[in-house]
Amino acid sequence: MGRSYGEAVAALNTLQSNFSVVDAIRKSGRAGTKGKGSTSAFISSILAQYLPSATQPRPLVRKIGLYTSPHLRFVRERIQINNEPLSEGTFAKYFFEIWDRLEDSASRRGLPTDVTAKPVYFRFLTLMAFHTFLSEGVDTAVIECGIGGEYDSTNIIEKPTVTGITSLGIDHTAMLGNTIEEIAWHKAGIMKTGTPAFTSPQPSSAIEVLKNRASEKEVPLEVIQRNPAVDSIQLGLAADFQKTNASLAVSVAYAHLDALGMSATSLSPLPAEFVKGLEEVRWAGRCEIRRSKNIAWHIDGCHTLESIKVAGTWFAQQIQMQSSRLRQPTRILLFNQQTRDADALARALHETLAAALDDDRPFTHAVFCTNTTFKDAGFKPDLISINTDSEAVQKLEVQHRLADTWKAIDSRTKVEVKPTIEEAIGWVKSIAATEQEEVVTLVTGSVHLVGGFLEVFETTDQ
Repeated sequence: MGRSYGEAVAALNTLQSNFSVVDAIRKSGRAGTKGKGSTSAFISSILAQYLPSATQPRPLVRKIGLYTSPHLRFVRERIQINNEPLSEGTFAKYFFEIWDRLEDSASRRGLPTDVTAKPVYFRFLTLMAFHTFLSEGVDTAVIECGIGGEYDSTNIIEKPTVTGITSLGIDHTAMLGNTIEEIAWHKAGIMKTGTPAFTSPQPSSAIEVLKNRASEKEVPLEVIQRNPAVDSIQLGLAADFQKTNASLAVSVAYAHLDALGMSATSLSPLPAEFVKGLEEVRWAGRCEIRRSKNIAWHIDGCHTLESIKVAGTWFAQQIQMQSSRLRQPTRILLFNQQTRDADALARALHETLAAALDDDRPFTHAVFCTNTTFKDAGFKPDLISINTDSEAVQKLEVQHRLADTWKAIDSRTKVEVKPTIEEAIGWVKSIAATEQEEVVTLVTGSVHLVGGFLEVFETTDQ
């Protein structure tokens, strides 16, 4: 009998780096890129319009692979075919094919077959993704880098059709460097000689590094400004900043299709397939709005100062689009960031909203919780993370500190701390039950928080 998806997830979790290792790396700071996942989703959605269909009798692509990280609810979300996550059975099949081959190889060499015989979590999944795509006959793959580019485990494709670099931001400096220039150097590592490369607009110093590395590698590099055609499209991913990601995706997808022999066409106006792909894209947990009884949940995972400001701006825009009211509506913040400078992120969010709304009290209530999914069951296996300080989680150290920080920022906000996401959601619901008008809630911070929120929402709210 084949081994199950649950067994695969349990085995995969043994490959996570523990807290002591991750904490040692973290202590020098963070830096990286933002918008990679959304841009990859835009690209894949555009390319999907060229799959075999009545309107594509001579398709340029027949099967599309998409590899992204991190996941939200299910680890199998990371590996998709034709924009659908692998089924549990398919994930387990390819997982254990890799797992067993690594153990067999170690055994033949007289080496231990324990976790030391396997690469760490992300690298294992990268290996599995390529194995899956080859086994499934994927002929076009959209691969999102993990951290960096130059030394990232995804950077093994010798001759891609095209490469793209999204907006640089502050994340992962311990691995990539402490300046935007150092980060740009790492990102440029995905460029390959003779292959066209595109980048979103960057700070001038970063652009200079990207251009220098492109010259060294003999790569034609183009900076992609916002495409005017994108402004008139109702993107499947809300928020103004997604237009920058969509513009980059248009250029990357076009270059790929051109390499596959697409008959000459212009991007002005955008082909109907491109428009449909941009409109139909879906990427859960990114500037997403869901509703339950008397609550509008605004959801956006973000873990850097730049992205938290972008999330705040998007949330403020949603509020301003609503009709004005005489009294301040009930607005609730549900937040956590377990492993980064949580206090700085909270302060940045408050500053952004206070300025955008011209209101120094952007929330009437705030609740801070851990990333633990359920009150009784604890973590869903797909959402287990052993790279956080379990003692700090148990004592709610970060959450109490966040609560104190928010009280210092705005003493009028009713602040609460909850041990789990399920209990935080329950607290928000209890407030909404007493309100006549719809309560507006922002769920933001850790992507792990957003993933846990969606798991609770999908399994208990409907």
